[in-house]
Amino acid sequence: MSAKNVKLPEWDLEAIYKSPEEWEKAFEEIRPMTEKFAAFKGRLGESAEVLKEAVEAYLALSRLTEKVYIYAHLTLDQATGVDSSRVRMGKLQSLLAELAPQEAFFTPELLRIPKETMDTFLKDPVLAFCRRFLEEILAERDHVLSEAEEKLLGSYSQVIGLSGNLFDTLNDTDLDFGSIRDGEGKRCKLTHGSYRALMENPDRGTRERTCKKLYKVYRQFRNTFAAALDGTVRRHAVKAKVRNYESALCAALNGDRVPESVYRSLIDAVHGKLPGFYDYMELRKQVMKLEKLDMYDMLNPLLPGCSKTYTFEEAARLVKEAVKPMGEEYGRYLDLAFSQRWIDAPERQGKRSGAFSSGCYDTYPYMLMTFKGTLNDVFTLAHELGHSMHSYYSHLTQPYIYSDYKIFVAEVASTTNEILLFEHLLAQSTDPRFRAYLYAHIADEIRGTIYRQTMFAEFELFMHETVEQGTPLTADLLNKKYYELNKLYYGPAVDPLKEIELEWARIPHFHYNFYVYKYATGMSAALKLAQNLLSGDPAKRDAYLGFLKAGSSKDVLDIMKDAGVDLSTPEPVNAALDYFSRMVGELRKELKICKEI
Repeated sequence: MSAKNVKLPEWDLEAIYKSPEEWEKAFEEIRPMTEKFAAFKGRLGESAEVLKEAVEAYLALSRLTEKVYIYAHLTLDQATGVDSSRVRMGKLQSLLAELAPQEAFFTPELLRIPKETMDTFLKDPVLAFCRRFLEEILAERDHVLSEAEEKLLGSYSQVIGLSGNLFDTLNDTDLDFGSIRDGEGKRCKLTHGSYRALMENPDRGTRERTCKKLYKVYRQFRNTFAAALDGTVRRHAVKAKVRNYESALCAALNGDRVPESVYRSLIDAVHGKLPGFYDYMELRKQVMKLEKLDMYDMLNPLLPGCSKTYTFEEAARLVKEAVKPMGEEYGRYLDLAFSQRWIDAPERQGKRSGAFSSGCYDTYPYMLMTFKGTLNDVFTLAHELGHSMHSYYSHLTQPYIYSDYKIFVAEVASTTNEILLFEHLLAQSTDPRFRAYLYAHIADEIRGTIYRQTMFAEFELFMHETVEQGTPLTADLLNKKYYELNKLYYGPAVDPLKEIELEWARIPHFHYNFYVYKYATGMSAALKLAQNLLSGDPAKRDAYLGFLKAGSSKDVLDIMKDAGVDLSTPEPVNAALDYFSRMVGELRKELKICKEI
């Protein structure tokens, strides 16, 4: 059955607010709740009881604001060109920017409370529910500004975020890539959603035309994209300097309590394992019978005849079967994603590109993707459900104040799901061609998640260090560095076409402030945790579920150690890339059986 014959699920956003009018009522509550919280200004040091009431007012305001924001951003992401959705989000952003100065008193005032007084407060049982929360704020003493300075920053919050908004609007709404003819002569619309499928097309000419056509449009707007990225990076650098951090990197990592050495050692570890990646590129070149690979040869299956399509129902069944090692409870909770409509899967004009999981304590952990029926889409479904289940468990287990897990561990659960799916599909198949297809898929996933994301991380570090040295980010500078990194990472078997120098312009994660490296560390951890789950050891399963439940109740490195992975060392990355080399070796064996090499 074709995936096109099946109705794809869409979000039930009425579970958040039954109507835009109900959202408006909640929106109107933000101002009085902000004023209630602001009334504690000048009183935080009076007693532990007063501080408790202030924290409770802050948390109530935060919960309301998050719920109002989630509805606004999800309705906008469903259709970015709908005026009412854009007006709703703009209205909310304006209000939050207006009210931010009223909330700015809390942290500076908390830090002005004498240490002896705070130590006494923290011993009071009434503050037990928020002790860790307060201690984390107090640990930031050197990076928090005066009340007046915090107010000033807050008042400019909307303005300084305009570069990211510019990128989103230009990339998701205004760009028109036209249409393309595939290998069979059929014309199809070239969009963010269709690009991946076209780049998986077995016809090399289709891939080349698609790549060149896409980047021809980006080249027309390269200076605008460079200006937007320069604004984003400059914002990160200025905020870090204002808050007395040594660098933007240190500032970004500090929230997760991750040392800078973790970031830099990741890049070093991957550089040390590049020969293994070059070996895979040589193998791809050999199978594809090419003198040189190009960048548009990275996503097409090595064995096109083994490419399968799936209905959404088939994809859902495979994911459910794959995660059975996590136990019956996990399976019951996973069923809610489908029965409660957490998922938005159809392609539509103006829909936000890519895939994500998003929600808050008082909503479902919604997820967005564009399901086209490819094997990659099945893995995307498993990946985003991993995010959503992580959120579901942490929201279910932790109080609101500790319910959000840190970004550093955000990719672990999602990638663990992907690896379990790979192992499940591999165990089901005796067909050497499909097994080779799967080995190539996991090799490509590691290529994309560890090697490629580390390349992104190195590019991101270059951008920030360049701006911190006083050099602006121009399109020519970004093109040159990005092309050089592609040559370094992909090695002698690949001769990148000139267009790939513009890929930085279409990567939204470069606006996220040192996010991408977490994909690499996350997959490294996930490879270890997936093997723990597949061992069938109940203690290891419980340790993994403990990770899902932990939220932010501990430091991230401690949470991962409890789960069985020490991410403070390069060992997990090295082990993951050794696993990659073994998968490439297994791929080579299956290809020989198939007589493909």
